[in-house]
Amino acid sequence: MSPAGIAALVFSSAAALAGSDGHLSARWDAAEGWQEQRLGATLRPNRFEIQAETGVLRINSQSSMSLWARPLAVDLASRPVLCWRWRISAPLQSADMSKKAGDDYAARLYIAFRLPPQSLDWPTRAQLAIARRLYGEAVPDAALNYVWDNRHPVGHHAPNAYTGQTRMVVQRSGAAQAGQWVQERRHLAEDARTWLPAGAQPVLVAVAADTDNTGESVVAEFAGLKLVGAQDRCD
Repeated sequence: MSPAGIAALVFSSAAALAGSDGHLSARWDAAEGWQEQRLGATLRPNRFEIQAETGVLRINSQSSMSLWARPLAVDLASRPVLCWRWRISAPLQSADMSKKAGDDYAARLYIAFRLPPQSLDWPTRAQLAIARRLYGEAVPDAALNYVWDNRHPVGHHAPNAYTGQTRMVVQRSGAAQAGQWVQERRHLAEDARTWLPAGAQPVLVAVAADTDNTGESVVAEFAGLKLVGAQDRCD
C-alpha cells in the first residue's frame, strides 16, 4: 500500500493515548489531544492554523497532505450523531475519487475504527500487518471519510481508490456553497452499521485538505466538531 493509500487509513500515534472519553471541545490544540500526522518525509505537509478566538481550524493545502488528528473513544449508542461545520475556498478541479491519481479533496473528515478480529479475513489481516510494519501500530482496521468532492453528487459513496478498508462518502460537492460555512450532521452509528462489520468501535477522528496528487491549492476550515445524541441539535 502506497503512502497515498495509507492516507486513507493511517493516523497519529495519538490514537494510543489513554484518557480520551471522546469529548470534542471547540479547541483544536494539543491540550485536547490534537496533533499533526505527516505521511512520510517526502510528502509535503499541509499548514494548520488554530484560530482560538473563533474555534476554527484553518488548513492551507498546496500540493500537500497531512492530517490534524486526535484519539476518540465514544459510546455510539448514547452519542451516535457527528456534527461539524466546514468551509472551502473552492472545490478541486481535476480530482477524481475513482482513480488513485485523483484521490484528492478540498476537505475531508475521517473517523477511524477498530474492528472485531473475527470480521477480518486473511488477506485483509495480511495487508494491515504490512501497513503497520511500515507505518506503525496506529494504522486502524477501517475508516469512514466524509469529503467535499468536485464531481460526484452528494450521497455518492465508494471504497477508497487505494484500499477497500476505507469508505469515501460525498457529503458536499461542487462550488455552489464554496466560501460559505455549511453545517453538517451524520448519523455515525448508522453509517458504521451500513458500511462496517458489527462491533466496529471508533478510535480516532481527523480532518484534512488533500492536494498532493493533483498539485492544486485550497483552503479548508473546520469548526463545531462534536458528537451528540440522536435527538440533540448540532448548532
